[in-house]
Amino acid sequence: MSGRILCIGEAMVELSQTGDSGLWRLGVAGDTLNTAWYLRRLLPLEWRIGYFSRVGSGEFSQKMIDFLDAEGIDASTVGRDPDREIGLYAITLTDGERSFAYWRDSSAARRLADDAPTLQRALTDCDIAYLSGITLAILPEDGRQRLIAALADARRQGTRIVFDTNLRPRLWSDAATMRHWIETMAGGSDLILPSFDDEQQHFDDTGPAATIARYRRCGAQQVIVKAGGAPVHYGGSEGEGSVDGLVRDIPVDTTAAGDSFNAGYLAARIDGAPIADAIRRAHELSRRVIGARGALVPEAVGAD
Repeated sequence: MSGRILCIGEAMVELSQTGDSGLWRLGVAGDTLNTAWYLRRLLPLEWRIGYFSRVGSGEFSQKMIDFLDAEGIDASTVGRDPDREIGLYAITLTDGERSFAYWRDSSAARRLADDAPTLQRALTDCDIAYLSGITLAILPEDGRQRLIAALADARRQGTRIVFDTNLRPRLWSDAATMRHWIETMAGGSDLILPSFDDEQQHFDDTGPAATIARYRRCGAQQVIVKAGGAPVHYGGSEGEGSVDGLVRDIPVDTTAAGDSFNAGYLAARIDGAPIADAIRRAHELSRRVIGARGALVPEAVGAD
């Protein structure tokens, strides 16, 4: 079996602590890029994994392109911006929980949806298009409209739309705007992958079942509600239920916990696993990822 997955969003230069006082590690990461990276390592080479974004022309932007090439992720749909550069973020940890400092207000990725024909070409012959709430948050309103319209066109041509709500209110002008666009995008998605803690905080959901019901009313076809090691609930056109007995570990670093879960789930489903088995496989991958520092953990997927 073969196919093509296009992940859409913003990749940035990442600074993460090494564990040695005063030393930081420089890398490239970002929520949808993290998922693309894990998908590339989980799926056979017959599956093409691409990234759609926009960067500048400087050294750090080239570092991102070189990284994608080295990791086997198709960078041909990453555009170049003559006036802007790639963004930067730094991660600090306290007891395994992360906090972030961002330098991204003028990043090139904020223009990734400026050109509708380019979007259409990138999505042509795409089996799965994957994006997140952060992808939407960084765009101006007209960019969100263009992206959602392009995804709707692709969906009519057979592309499955997968959406991680990834609620980050600091990136939005206000909470009402965030909720509006998240639910709009969910309504045009075949699969959404929210995290219950965020949904409870920002939508006042009383439980995972309420999250599923709300997104189903929006039009989402299938909903998998991540819960950080608590039972994972799912519901929609492919069935409903929950998966419990998931082992909970004390994290070293929670960066990319959800991103890796999403990749693990998609890869397992592509491999033919039922929903419940795919959730277990995704959780096990996420467990390994949070047991190490940084967003991209080669040993979590069996690499040396």
